[in-house]
Amino acid sequence: MGTDNNAIRLLILDDSQNNAERLVSVLRNAGKATRAHRITSVEDLHESLQQTWDLCLAVPETSVMTAAEASHIIGQERDIPFILLAAQADTETRVEALRHGMQDAIPADSDAALVLVTKRELANLEARRQRRIAEQTLRETEKRCQLLLDSSVDAIAYVHDGMHIYANRSYIRLFGYDDPDDLAAEPMVGLIAAKDQAGFKDFLRHYSDRGEQNEMRCSAVDVDGKEFPIMLAFSPASYDGEPCTQVVIRAETASAEFEEKLKEMARQDLVTGLFNRSYFQEQLEAVSETVVRHGQPSTLVYISIDSFNSLQAEIGIGGADLILADIADTLKRYFAEGTLMARFGDDACTVLLAGKEPDAVGEMLETLRKQIESNLFEANGRTVQVTVSMGVSTLSETNPDPSLALDRSHRLADQISQAGGNAIKVFNPLEELAHQANRGNLIALISHTLETNAFKLQYQPVISLRGDNSAQYEVYLRLLNSQGEEVPAGDYLPAALDAGMAGDLDKWLISTTIKQLAEHRFTNADTRLILNLNSASLQDLDLIPWISSALKEARLPMDALIFQFNDADVNTYLKQAKAFTEALRGIHCRVSLSHFGCALNPYASLKHIHVDYVKIDGSFSRDLSTPESVETLKEMVTTLHSQGKLTIVPFVDSATMMPTLWQAGVNYIQGYYLQAPSETMNYDFSAD
Repeated sequence: MGTDNNAIRLLILDDSQNNAERLVSVLRNAGKATRAHRITSVEDLHESLQQTWDLCLAVPETSVMTAAEASHIIGQERDIPFILLAAQADTETRVEALRHGMQDAIPADSDAALVLVTKRELANLEARRQRRIAEQTLRETEKRCQLLLDSSVDAIAYVHDGMHIYANRSYIRLFGYDDPDDLAAEPMVGLIAAKDQAGFKDFLRHYSDRGEQNEMRCSAVDVDGKEFPIMLAFSPASYDGEPCTQVVIRAETASAEFEEKLKEMARQDLVTGLFNRSYFQEQLEAVSETVVRHGQPSTLVYISIDSFNSLQAEIGIGGADLILADIADTLKRYFAEGTLMARFGDDACTVLLAGKEPDAVGEMLETLRKQIESNLFEANGRTVQVTVSMGVSTLSETNPDPSLALDRSHRLADQISQAGGNAIKVFNPLEELAHQANRGNLIALISHTLETNAFKLQYQPVISLRGDNSAQYEVYLRLLNSQGEEVPAGDYLPAALDAGMAGDLDKWLISTTIKQLAEHRFTNADTRLILNLNSASLQDLDLIPWISSALKEARLPMDALIFQFNDADVNTYLKQAKAFTEALRGIHCRVSLSHFGCALNPYASLKHIHVDYVKIDGSFSRDLSTPESVETLKEMVTTLHSQGKLTIVPFVDSATMMPTLWQAGVNYIQGYYLQAPSETMNYDFSAD
């Protein structure tokens, strides 16, 4: 709900301040911040309408005006959904409300109806606003397109029923004409050499059924009767609102074949031979248009390799590439020729099954899953068994958004993988509603916990293997539900990011940690704390002076806190991460990078950002039972040391790991073997 920083901008027409505050409280408890203004006069309403509002809630009559009068004033000036809060919202009341331009009438004492109707009307308002923006953008785009068409060096024309309805200057000159009107009554077939006219007519009739194969080579004839070779490219279009065919003509040259090969390479993933991500997304947009125009559904499958980071650590990047190539070959053999398939990420492929709904392909996908599971892949002289998680969603007339379909299938694949993998899950709208309801509950819980200062902090020691006796702890932020159970960070953090509250979480963490550290350093002067900040903070440079001020006020040195960021967030927001880490360095704070080693090129980000510590991903330390895994860890530590980074290895859960970590040159370790996270900083570092 809401369109400005996730806050609902609310007008309330009610004489009672208490009633107005109750309405605000109901919406806030539903998980949304609310900025409200109670209307106190007709003049106040007119003045308020100079600003932007999302919703108006009104009782039938107040001392300053009736709801009908307010609705009339608002309707003349602004597009603001108007909801009447009536004592009895019967059919007659609702009909009367609709007559006065209101969107609905609901019982004044029904909080559930208020929340649901508010969500509906705000969604409708956002759709109207986006439509108006889209219409304006379309008008501007059409103007720019016309200018581009007129000045383009490519020969472009629009044809309807075989007749020219528009041709740009390059097109006219290509055929030797001087005036566009000379082509106005000229059928396009008249510009094609007689020997190719039959093929041209057939191609023009059926090009839309050929998919990618929408190009044709033939000979053209200019105004003087001279023949010359051309390449025609056809695509559906509209001109002045009428459906037609766009024709782009390119004169054939000796480099045409070379250009075609370059085009093919630009859309292909070199490791797997499948299409690449950008090309797949382009084609998905085209399929989405077909879905909307013809109502033909398609199925999108996101195939993620289970435990890919561990696999990559075990057999190396080159070996992992071989596995990806083998899986791609399996997909090519399994699906029909012409099926759109792509390598979508380091560990994932996507498949679009056009014209098919998930129910029709469920058995086929299950057979594929079993086939991959039973296959033994070879990589670097080793035999590897691989499983996959498949998330399945639909592109349909009611769900045509390709980015939403991708998000859904990706999220489902991640859910399966986290639950153990090797399964298929199809998007279910009812489950999505439950997911959204749970997300709303989480947001409300986060908001309440922030307001009541009820988050919990836990500390886990980070121990030096190289003689550093200073005390260091990593700090974990814990959110508890109403039953006192811990909510996983993987659940609440995405909800906080979506709601725009993630930055508030980090500020609470920093300020609370500073207070506790200031007290603790009275008796433990060398203690430092590692704080995990989320992607919202990584993009907020204004946080730096706030941190500096908070540390100075607590009389703590700037290096008392080490700010740690997830490697995936840094790679996603690399430009912002570079600026943020340099700013932290400028105030003499230290920086750590966690979950390191999972990216396709893990060292690339280190060329751009300043970090003092690197916390290696737990997948590299969970299994050190093979010489290969030990060697992988050693190589990573050596490379990081050569770049001046201190290394931290987590998940140290047994004494048997210690000699290996020592020999590998690891600087710091943490894990349950040393101490589980606890609510106090009580570890005896002198014992080590």
